[in-house]
Amino acid sequence: MQHQLNLRNPLVFFDLETTGINISKDRIVELSFVKALPNGTVEVKTKKINPEVPIPLETSLIHGIYDEDVKDAPTFKSIAKTLVQFLEGCDLAGFNVLRFDVPMLVEEFLRAGVEFEVNKRKIVDAQRIFHMMEPRNLSAAYKFYCEKSLENAHSAEADTLATFEVLNAQVQRYAGVEMKNEKGEMYQPVQNDMNVLHELTSQKIVDFAGRMVFNDKGIEVFNFGKHKGVPVVDVFKKEPNYYEWMMQGDFPLDTKRRLTEIKLRSSKLMK
Repeated sequence: MQHQLNLRNPLVFFDLETTGINISKDRIVELSFVKALPNGTVEVKTKKINPEVPIPLETSLIHGIYDEDVKDAPTFKSIAKTLVQFLEGCDLAGFNVLRFDVPMLVEEFLRAGVEFEVNKRKIVDAQRIFHMMEPRNLSAAYKFYCEKSLENAHSAEADTLATFEVLNAQVQRYAGVEMKNEKGEMYQPVQNDMNVLHELTSQKIVDFAGRMVFNDKGIEVFNFGKHKGVPVVDVFKKEPNYYEWMMQGDFPLDTKRRLTEIKLRSSKLMK
């Protein structure tokens, strides 16, 4: 395997599979490194890691790595020093690495008590380049789906008509196209059915400001502050003044309306 990159230092592309997306709590279960050397050669290393905690089933269904697969694998701490040596003098690269993979890797090294300095390394994120060079705005969508240039972009009528054409084209292009869902099951995400498209594109928010959202069980929970992730009705029970604080605070009227609806509903249930 060869490459055409102009390198001064070895450039290590890497990707991590983990137990979840919480950088402070979750652990690495697999890591893969592709080291591109200045002489044009490439070295590949992939290794499963025992995270020393159970892998949630919903996560295993996504990346296909189960507890049984890593029970005899080395822990990150046991390979940390060897890994640092492998990465010595190397710059780093990946896809969306700045948001997740780099912070997760640094966290694992810190837990292992092994020094891993990133400040002096160059970090290249291919996702940033992708988003910069291939915009995901309405003009780009109109060009991609309708093969037309959007004239008078940002005029209300032109944008609205373009969006109308884009959705029409999307429904036709993706009719019958299958993908895997989070459980690994095949399904057709885009269908010419507004109920299906609503479920596909709508966010699970309670109020438009997103101060409250529905959790996996369909229960309204707060999405900010000290009670983030806690059911709204539970907060009202434990801290009744929280409702008054929000009603008097600088929150949108829609948020206050939804908050009041939940409080009235919970009051009726307690009677």
